[in-house]
Amino acid sequence: MAQSERLSAPGDLRARVEEQIRRHDLIPSGGEVLALVSGGPDSTCLWHALRELGYRVSALHVNHGLRGAESDEDARFCREAFGAEVVEAPPPARPTEDALRELRYSFARDRLRATGHTASDQVETVLYRLVSSGTAKGIKPRREDGVVRPLLTLWREETEAYCAAVGLDPRHDSTNPETARGLIRDEILPLLHRLHPGAERNLLRLAEERPSKLDALLAAREGSKRVDLGQGLTAVREYDRVWLEQTPVALDRSVRWGEWRIESELPGLKVRSWRPGDRLAGRRKKVQDVFVDAKIPRSEREAWPLVVRGSEVVAVPGLVDAPGIKATRQ
Repeated sequence: MAQSERLSAPGDLRARVEEQIRRHDLIPSGGEVLALVSGGPDSTCLWHALRELGYRVSALHVNHGLRGAESDEDARFCREAFGAEVVEAPPPARPTEDALRELRYSFARDRLRATGHTASDQVETVLYRLVSSGTAKGIKPRREDGVVRPLLTLWREETEAYCAAVGLDPRHDSTNPETARGLIRDEILPLLHRLHPGAERNLLRLAEERPSKLDALLAAREGSKRVDLGQGLTAVREYDRVWLEQTPVALDRSVRWGEWRIESELPGLKVRSWRPGDRLAGRRKKVQDVFVDAKIPRSEREAWPLVVRGSEVVAVPGLVDAPGIKATRQ
C-alpha cells in the first residue's frame, strides 16, 4: 500500500486510537495511564494522542545508556518534552531486544502502562517469530501484566506524519538498522512488497487472527452471500456452492468481459455475471431459461456477461439483444 494511502489527519488518527482503546477496553474513559516513552515517533505520538483524547497521561523513560551521549540526549528530550520520569537501568550481561524490553517493563508495575507499538511492529514481530520459532503469534493489545498497546492499528509512517502535523520533533535511534527488526524493516519487507503489494496487510491479518473475507464467506452456512475480493473479483456462495466471478463494472462505451467485448453509448448500464433469479427486463422469462433454451452448459453460465440497468437485465450477449447494445465474442 502506498504511503499516502495510509496517512490520516491528526483528528482521524486519534479517533482510530480511541476506537482501539474502547474495542479492547485498554484504558478507562478519562483514566490515568503511564506512557512508556523512548523519544521516538511512535511513543511521542502515543503520549500526545492520549493527552488530546482526555486521558490523564504521565511518562516514563528507561535509559539503558547503550548509545552513550545519544542515550543521554534521548533521556533529556523525554524529560523536557513529556515531563517524563527517567530511570537509569544498565543493560543485562546479554542485552538482547527481549531482555531489554522485559527490563523496561519491570518498572512501575503498580500503574497502567501503555507502549507505542504499531501495526508496523506487529508485522515485523510476525515475520521474526515465523522464522525464529515457526509461529505467527503477534503482539497482543494487552499483555498479561497489564501493559496496553493503543496504537496497534496505526502504521509507523502515520505516527511520523502525526508528530510533524502537531509540531513535535521526535528522536530517532541510530542503531535501529543494526537490530533484527531493522533488518526486517529495511531489507526483508521491501522484498516482500515487491513480491506482493499486500504483503504487510496480509501479515497483519495473520497476526490478528482475523478471517479473510473469503474465510468468512466459506464459514457461513445460511442462505447466500456475495463478497467483493477486490482486483475485479467477487466470491459468491449459494448454500453449498461457491464460485468466483468478475465484479460488476460500468459499461462506459466499451467493456471487455472474458471472451466478450460489449459496447454501448446508453447511460446507466453495467456488466455483471448471471445470478440465480435474474429475469429479463419487462418480461417474466428468467435468464436461466434463456440459457437452457440455448443449451448453454451450467459451467459456463456463471461467467456469462449480462448487461443490466439497476436490477433489470436488458441484454444477454449473444442470446438476447437490445437496441443500442453491441456484443462481439472474440
